[in-house]
Amino acid sequence: MVESSYRTDFVRFSLDQGVLRFGQFKVKSGRLSPYFFNAGLFNSGLSVGRLAQFYAQALVDSGVSFDMLFGPAYKGIPLSTATSIALANHPGLNGLDVPFAYNRKEAKDHGEGGVLVGAPLRGKVVIIDDVITAGTSVRESVDIIRAAGAEPVAVLIALDRMERAGADDALSAHSAVQDVANTYGIPVVSIASLADIMGLLENDPQLAEHKDAVAAYRAKYGV
Repeated sequence: MVESSYRTDFVRFSLDQGVLRFGQFKVKSGRLSPYFFNAGLFNSGLSVGRLAQFYAQALVDSGVSFDMLFGPAYKGIPLSTATSIALANHPGLNGLDVPFAYNRKEAKDHGEGGVLVGAPLRGKVVIIDDVITAGTSVRESVDIIRAAGAEPVAVLIALDRMERAGADDALSAHSAVQDVANTYGIPVVSIASLADIMGLLENDPQLAEHKDAVAAYRAKYGV
């Protein structure tokens, strides 16, 4: 699978699933965005299974050396689970059995207790999530992983919006993804990015009507 091809395939898959939509959307930052990406709409066995294959391919292609996955609650829980299955079935990994763990939002005071569920946090750990907005879940995950004596080595996400934060008159110098990479000294690997969305818009006549709006948004807020 050629890298640019699978990135474009993922954008098309997201469109087909209704996860990626074009129009006008008020996003968490308060901005009006010409596109919206809601990974929560990957909500069936078939769609999550395919999503996990894309995550696995992005991680393998990144060249990052890793021992296990960590999924921050809540979205990271099914993502870490499904991606570990996809990695086990990846043709290039010869049945590699990748452990995974995730955290609870609240500590459990019975049974095994604590905030961690799954395999013990050991070795080189990849944090897996849908997107990075403020980087809060990454910070919490890094703290949990380091407290366990393990090493966070990458963050794996579905889409990099390549977007600067802040008010229009005080935009940050970097995107949330760049800030995470700079703060923790680890790469952020994405299945696709805004650049891949733009690439599709430029090459698909059926989607051409959205190209100018997305390009203008990228010119204003992009990195």
